[in-house]
Amino acid sequence: MALSRRRFLSLSAGTLAAAAAAKLAFTRSASAARPTIDPGTDGRIVSSICEVCFWKCGIDAHVQGDRLIKITGNPRHPLSNGRLCPRGAAGVGLGYDPDRLVKPLMRVGARGRDEFRPVSWDEALGFVANKLDEIRKKYGPEAVALFNHGAGASWFKHLLSAYGTANFGAPSFAQCRGPRDVAFDLTFGAEPGSPEVLDIGSSDCLVLIGSHLGENMHNTQVQDFAEAVARGADIIVVDPRFSTAASKAKTWMPIRPGTDTALLLAWIHVIVGEQRYNRAYVEKYVSGLEELAKAVAPYSPEWASAETGLDATLIRGTARRIAGAAPASLVHPGRHATWYGPDDTHRSRAIAILNALLGSWGHRGGFFRPSGMKLAKFPTPPYPKARPPADRLEGEAPFALEPLAQGLRRATIDGKPYPIKGWFVYGTNLIQALPQRAETLKAIQALDLMVVVDVLPAEIAGYADVVLPEASYLERYDDLVGISWRRSGVALRQPAMPPPGEAKAGWWIARELGLRLGLESFFPWKDAESYLRERCKLSGVDWDTLVRDGVVLAPEKPTVVEDGLALSIGTESGKIEVYSEKLAKAGFAPVPVYERPDAAPPGYFRLLYGRAPGHTFGRTTNNRLLGELSHHDRVWINAKVAADLGLADGAWVRLINQDGVQSAPVQIRATERIRGDCVYMVHGWGHTAKGLRYAKGRGADDSELVSRVKVDPVMGGTGMRVNFVTLQPAAREA
Repeated sequence: MALSRRRFLSLSAGTLAAAAAAKLAFTRSASAARPTIDPGTDGRIVSSICEVCFWKCGIDAHVQGDRLIKITGNPRHPLSNGRLCPRGAAGVGLGYDPDRLVKPLMRVGARGRDEFRPVSWDEALGFVANKLDEIRKKYGPEAVALFNHGAGASWFKHLLSAYGTANFGAPSFAQCRGPRDVAFDLTFGAEPGSPEVLDIGSSDCLVLIGSHLGENMHNTQVQDFAEAVARGADIIVVDPRFSTAASKAKTWMPIRPGTDTALLLAWIHVIVGEQRYNRAYVEKYVSGLEELAKAVAPYSPEWASAETGLDATLIRGTARRIAGAAPASLVHPGRHATWYGPDDTHRSRAIAILNALLGSWGHRGGFFRPSGMKLAKFPTPPYPKARPPADRLEGEAPFALEPLAQGLRRATIDGKPYPIKGWFVYGTNLIQALPQRAETLKAIQALDLMVVVDVLPAEIAGYADVVLPEASYLERYDDLVGISWRRSGVALRQPAMPPPGEAKAGWWIARELGLRLGLESFFPWKDAESYLRERCKLSGVDWDTLVRDGVVLAPEKPTVVEDGLALSIGTESGKIEVYSEKLAKAGFAPVPVYERPDAAPPGYFRLLYGRAPGHTFGRTTNNRLLGELSHHDRVWINAKVAADLGLADGAWVRLINQDGVQSAPVQIRATERIRGDCVYMVHGWGHTAKGLRYAKGRGADDSELVSRVKVDPVMGGTGMRVNFVTLQPAAREA
């Protein structure tokens, strides 16, 4: 898929056309004002926030009566700028998904058989509250854990904090961005942000290392990437696969999987050794350059060539190009960074150090520094003091910034450091989100209570004791969302349509449970609107404007040095620490080191995975509208390798990993756009939940094949690209 702005917009328009169940006439003014409605129609526009992914773009929901007609980008919101990705535009398909959960369910029979009976809300909430009370009395409130994803989880974090637990585990940390966040925090004293605060549109040189812009469809970044491409920016893509981003690059570097840190160290070797770093910036802001120079001295391009399979001249030349564009030179930090375990924080640290040498932190074309907008909390009593989370044993992952989801799973199995007996699962399908599925299923069977709060009946719901149907993001209020971007502010999610059946908003579910648990003082508001009005009043935000526009922006402030930003560094030393004393004192390498990845067994290929532009992993594969763009996956394999195996393009195979785990049948895509030592597939297919009538049986589930991990000792992330597969011809399943 091309990534020009024209193509990006045409794809979004095509999805909107598919989404329109009826036609309503709207016209948009040229400025960032509200869209206007043509005379003679009875339509209205509700400005809100998308939740198809974590980006939280501003949306305008076009409504006629109670019927949602279409969704467009809110031109007043700085993360959407009036545009949406295909997934956001097709949110209509989630709202009207015929497989929606519409009534509370309670399990009958054995856990995991996906058999339930519908019950009233009173019965469901009474059962959950009684079980929570039993667990609290027998084990203490800390014996309950929340696994969560999405803004709506804030209501349940509030509920369970008041209940007395601190066990909140989001797979988005230890299974995704954790190594990156820890590495940047150690280096700059700040994380890259979510969304990442990257000035891609102004970059003169952009380096993407396994970061698939145009396939991950992070809206603002894709818009900025299109601008960079249109300006002729020097784009360098490092990836074993010729991705969409690689098709827009001046240089594609098809690196041997798992050797990225070797390349990064060689780039640092050249930039430091040839004194091509941003001297004035480094002298003012950076500490540890001398130690860094000594550490990277052995890592020459010739050494890296043997590790990476890349030409030494290419390595040296790209290092010079990267340095030559500084400070408007950006090495993208990526997002999903849990690749190979022990190497992951070091790899992300090397990326952070490269950006420090370039002077990109705080400069145009690099990382801008938003001020954010301070929002007052709703006044409630202080939470009871809770025990430290059970996700780690003494000495484990000392630099983790959040609890580890797989650590809470382990504590559920072995009771160390103390037992976990109840799970709340909000908005995350742990069957696909956590690696080593057998461990997840083992932990579930050890629980006294598992509650799933969700919109669709994904696989994890089939193992629950109680399933609570939530209103979708199109049908509910959520808490205020702060915007930390070039222009900071606050945004509002508000209902644009009624929920189906008996589905309820998360705030209502959490409050009702709180009242049943004797936590009335923590819920001194009658509904979400009164709660949000009070927060706005205390924060000095005009409620009526927020409701009307969906966003209220703070006064503009400089975000880069060129515009007057007084740059400060958030580390304890006040300097960018390319040599980390913290890591050294904890017994880790203070400067990144390279660990050679394990080689594939004979006849096996390294399993790589990623995203499709029309889907947010498994969250959207049941959306019939998005199915018009992509309704199955294919396994990429090198064309020559496929021919050697006697496999034609489109042939059906099963993937079998090193532990004998087999996938469902899936077609291959024989292509020259991937190296011969790996295969690639899109994450999120291969659903087995019987309630997902559209997605069930489509494609293969890559997470099923991730039966092994290597753990990052610095922060506890689960490196998952350590699995290998072989291909076996198979018949297509009916």
